[in-house]
Amino acid sequence: MPLPSIRGAWLALLLLAGCAGTPPRPAVAAPAPDAPVLLLISIDGLHPDALGRGDTPHLDRIAAEGVRAEWMNPSYPVLTFPNHFTLVTGLRPDRHGIVHNTMRDAGLGEFRVADREAGARAPWWQGEPIWNAAEQAGLRTAIWAWPGNTAPIGGLRPARWVPYSPEVTAAARADEVAGWVTAPAATRPRLAALYFEHVDAAGHDHGPDAEPTRAALRAVDAAIGRILKALDAHGLAPHTDLIVVSDHGMAPVEPEQYLAVEDMAPLEEAEAVSIGQVIGFNPRPGREQAAAARLLGRHAHHECWRRQDLPPRWRYGSHPRVPAIVCQMDEGWNASPRAHLQRIPLERRKRGAHGYDPALPSMRAMFVARGPSFRSGVTVPAIDNVDVYPLLARLLGVEPAPNDGDPRALLPALKPAADAPAH
Repeated sequence: MPLPSIRGAWLALLLLAGCAGTPPRPAVAAPAPDAPVLLLISIDGLHPDALGRGDTPHLDRIAAEGVRAEWMNPSYPVLTFPNHFTLVTGLRPDRHGIVHNTMRDAGLGEFRVADREAGARAPWWQGEPIWNAAEQAGLRTAIWAWPGNTAPIGGLRPARWVPYSPEVTAAARADEVAGWVTAPAATRPRLAALYFEHVDAAGHDHGPDAEPTRAALRAVDAAIGRILKALDAHGLAPHTDLIVVSDHGMAPVEPEQYLAVEDMAPLEEAEAVSIGQVIGFNPRPGREQAAAARLLGRHAHHECWRRQDLPPRWRYGSHPRVPAIVCQMDEGWNASPRAHLQRIPLERRKRGAHGYDPALPSMRAMFVARGPSFRSGVTVPAIDNVDVYPLLARLLGVEPAPNDGDPRALLPALKPAADAPAH
């Protein structure tokens, strides 16, 4: 997210986030009781190049003992809510309905990250997360603050769910989840997930390469180390598949590289539904031609399209929540309301942002994994983040819901036994 106040608001929204999934499928046969626990961890805003630089000894250990992808391509738009829901549904944002952190729906009204009531309404969320498939198969799940975990999805919630709580430290979160995955077998979840926002928060405030951002990464890596230590102490490391991902990377933003949204299109011509790096405009009634003439095409630091004309490689623009005109900022540029920019001193505008073209190297996400199902010391080619969901379903032994992922993409990461079809 581009601004500290907005970022804090959407993080708070996780307290009530929910979604409406596809109709429940018939339960499939559960795997053997001694099947490995699957633990999924997200480090928001972590670029894969941050590994191996001295800040991530535990993540480096996971990669060395297991597998890593060269990088993972995020989905468009490269924002936190859309990509976290993509990771657990295998659907691109244009299909699962979380098309931005700020949206409008003709039937539902406004979705803004600070509006808890809107965020709690199930119809905003379209898609079935992996914990639903697990619960339908009779597998216990426990989810710490992943977007969507606090609301019933198709009538289901994880067996254990914890809402986002910013005051809970990374270490405390890790200790709680470590308790889950080392509990006695009778109460141990088959699927657990954990979310860390600290690297993203520091990256926004200081830039991706600043010392506070590296310090945040060291703290999160140490928290993951606490989980590894707990697994080792209980003899459960050989029985736990651990996957660590991120949703996107981060690019630096220089103090002068901001546009006022009102300079892109005046309020009397078009309303800005979303801001930041992906700006969505809906022209005012009767001003459609004027707004199109002003917005469409290439500009000095951004480019705008009608939603149906967006670059096909983004796979975006068909969902009715996508605004009529979408403008994409160039790397390192942001757009904010003029009133907000006037409140931020120039010296505080040097920061970090994401939301740019997912093909940019700075936007790349991370994937590392270790466990009994994974090969050791292997680097696989780059994957798309929609490919994570079919892997999760395979490791759990459950039937995946319809998705956009390639189930073959991560087969080279698996040992031959785990490579076999789940069904």
